[in-house]
Amino acid sequence: MAEDLKQMYKTIMDDHFSPKMEISFIDGENRQTLFYEKVDWVIDNVRKGLRYGENPGQEAALYKLVNGNIILGECESILAGQYLASDIELLQSGKHPGKTNLTDADNALNILRYFTEKPAVIIVKHNNPCGAALSDNLCDAYVKAYMADRIAAFGGCIAVNRALDMATAEAIANQYAEVVVAPEFEDGTIGILAKRKNLRVIRINNMKRLNDFVGQRVVEFKNLMDGGIIAQWSFVPQARSCEDFRLAKCEYKGVTYRINRPPTPAELEDIRFGWLLESGVTSNSVIYVKNNVSVGIGTGEQDRVGVAEIARDKAYRKLADRLCFETHQTSYNDLKDAGKKADIDERVKIANGGLKGSTMVSDAFFPFRDGVDVGLNEGVTAVVQPGGAINDHEAITACNEAGATMVITGQRSFKH
Repeated sequence: MAEDLKQMYKTIMDDHFSPKMEISFIDGENRQTLFYEKVDWVIDNVRKGLRYGENPGQEAALYKLVNGNIILGECESILAGQYLASDIELLQSGKHPGKTNLTDADNALNILRYFTEKPAVIIVKHNNPCGAALSDNLCDAYVKAYMADRIAAFGGCIAVNRALDMATAEAIANQYAEVVVAPEFEDGTIGILAKRKNLRVIRINNMKRLNDFVGQRVVEFKNLMDGGIIAQWSFVPQARSCEDFRLAKCEYKGVTYRINRPPTPAELEDIRFGWLLESGVTSNSVIYVKNNVSVGIGTGEQDRVGVAEIARDKAYRKLADRLCFETHQTSYNDLKDAGKKADIDERVKIANGGLKGSTMVSDAFFPFRDGVDVGLNEGVTAVVQPGGAINDHEAITACNEAGATMVITGQRSFKH
């Protein structure tokens, strides 16, 4: 059985999807059509498409938009030919990419488009960021993103927004990753990455134009089990600069509630970083960030207080693992010395899992104060959320009691 499972992951599928596809929106005599072509690559002198879909046994194909665009009301889709993840250049493949490799890369780019002003690294696993960081140099950003959750980063997709340099390549080659995406690779870096023979090394020249994709929309399709399709416009965050966030304020039973303290410049940077990172996280979600680095990322939960607690608990566990790895060159779970483990535990406790002074980010409003209290009890000093709950006054009161600030975006950021 074990050998059968291993063989399953080695199986290369020949998909039977057609080489071209058209999707039309028809209103009377008016027809708007999107034209697509299937993408493939020449690997070991053989032309291949996607390895498989979400699981072995599921055929899949990648199509790129080659012509047409849709205008519905005041919304217009992105013009054809502005390729990113749908038109990649494989510099090293080992195994050619499957669906999850490309959707992970795409979500990383979805986030990176907002952070062109600094070297940035996003590590994605199962279509969710597990580590993210901005810094003054690429290698430092990578190390911070990786150490934010090196356990989840195992086998992930690493996307960077600067040419990959030697130092960053060496750091990446020391870990196991499935994909690395960059706009360019400096001389010598491909040889370093070749130490990982199955690492997909992907160059996307258009990444230098990432900022051009900010604010642009595409039509998204969700297939239902009976063959039905839901079509929607993609999400565009309205709050994208520090000036776009508003101090929380609301009226409740004739009383005005407002936040007492505005954010500091450093908090405002984390608010922007966290809110835009949040746009790539599966909902229901709460995340914590500090100094432009992710601290704890809670994803895909059914209740808001629960996901706030999960993100908090992850922050504690990931900090314990990071401190253990930095101090003893081993993971927390593999550390056998009880005394050393107790020391790590104490350091994590003192730092509140790294949450002291962090920013709490929620993709939807807090229905009660219990959710925001999870972060405030750990020393969170800033909160960003859409606002609009009946009980916004509870969250505002909680922040004022803790001396924390809170800003609102006026826009929910669900991603399913």
